[in-house]
Formats: sequence, C-alpha cells, structure tokens
Amino acid sequence: MDRELTIATELAEWAAQRIRRPRAPHDTSDVREKDGPADIVTATDEAVETHVRAVLRREFPEYGIEGEEHGVHEGTPGAPHWLIDPVDGTTNYAHGIGWCSFSLGLATPPGEPLLGVVADPWRHEIFTATRGGGAHLNGHPIHAAAHTTLTGHVFLTEWAAHAHWPGMDDLLRELATRHCTVRIMGSTALSLVQVAAGRATAAAIGEFHPVDALPPLLIATEAGAVAVPRLPPYNTPLLLTAPQAAHEATTLWERTVLR
Repeated sequence: MDRELTIATELAEWAAQRIRRPRAPHDTSDVREKDGPADIVTATDEAVETHVRAVLRREFPEYGIEGEEHGVHEGTPGAPHWLIDPVDGTTNYAHGIGWCSFSLGLATPPGEPLLGVVADPWRHEIFTATRGGGAHLNGHPIHAAAHTTLTGHVFLTEWAAHAHWPGMDDLLRELATRHCTVRIMGSTALSLVQVAAGRATAAAIGEFHPVDALPPLLIATEAGAVAVPRLPPYNTPLLLTAPQAAHEATTLWERTVLR
C-alpha cells in the first residue's frame, strides 16, 4: 500500500487546498439540489472528484472507482476499488461553515478496507491508515482515547441527511443522563475520525455509506477503537468507541439503537 498511500495523501493535500479557496459570501450560483433541498452539490464537489478520478485512473488503471458525485467505474475483476467523497459536509461548505472533509478509501471487492485518508482542510490535518499499519495524523501515530466511561466526554453523531435515524432520540436521551456531551457537526468522515484522534470517546451514525464512512472506520480501528459491527452492511448503523469505554457504549447502543 505504500504507493497507494502516497498518491492518496497527495490527492488529499490537493483537495484540501481546493476546498479552502475563497467563495463569495452568500453565492449560491455553484450550488444545485440532488435529491432534495437537504441534499446538495457544489461545483467544488464535482471538480474535486473529477480531478481525483482522473489521477486514480491514470495511476491505477486496473482499480475500480466509486464516487459520491460521478458513480461507479468498474475495474479489473478481483481488483480493489477506490471510494471518493470529494466534499463530505457539502451543506456546511456551501454555507461557509468550516467543518467538512475530503475522504478517500481503498477496499477489496467484498468491501474490506485497505486504506483510508480523511483531510480536514480548515485545520490542515490529514488522517491516514492502512490495514495493519496503524493510524496517523499528519504523519504522527494516533490512538483512541484511554477513557473508561462516556460520562464527561464527547460523543459525535450525524443526522441521516436532515432527519433523525431510528433510535437516535433514545440514544441522545441516554447520553444526556450520563452527562456525555453530544456534538452534531455535519461531516460523517470528519466526525468519525475524531475517535481515532482521541478527541471523541465515541461516535455513531445511523446509515453506513462506504464512500464517506469506510475510510474513517479503518483509521479509527487502526488507532485502537472498537467498531460495532466490525464492518456494517450498507445503510445500517455504526458505532465507534474507545476500547475501555466499549462495554458501556455497546450496552447503550444495543438498548437504544439495535433493540
């Protein structure tokens, strides 16, 4: 994975620079709806994915590609495939809120993660991991938090687009009774990867989509976090938790979301 990781990291650096380009305040001329008012795409989403796809097809012509904006390119049978989310958190980006990310992953044909990269353009951070190679932030090793409880710590989650997902309200109520501070920031990849950095003790989403969730899933587990389940089916819930808080978090998860 050395060459794949090098090129993926270079693409993440390029994408972060592209996302950081100034946009005119309140300019919506480059924004359009996809499936509804809460599902939008910008010219930046499309430009970033177009460039990343072109580089990946040139450098790894046998690999497949699945992107958030431009669909699937079939690779050679049995070859890995790339997963691209050019701007994860487009609503934040389009409204000038500095919390979005670039996400790039590589997976086996059955969907097992091989490589993950998540770039935070605003904090100049690039999270990386390869299977069995540990997790890194700007080249330095990172590890999940050593916290033994959710109480007093941060739990990150996301809406399912603009809506609550089944069990979410029950989960939030239970976390509140534990004095666990919940944050809903607006980028699945960037929220999940905070568990890898030890900033959040746990994070959860109600609908797992590989294009934006598989890279941070690998990064978090390579940092020592526990994933429940280890690899979710498409559109099903995912919990990531620091290892020593896993029993509490998993018990709560099973009681509220998986019941």
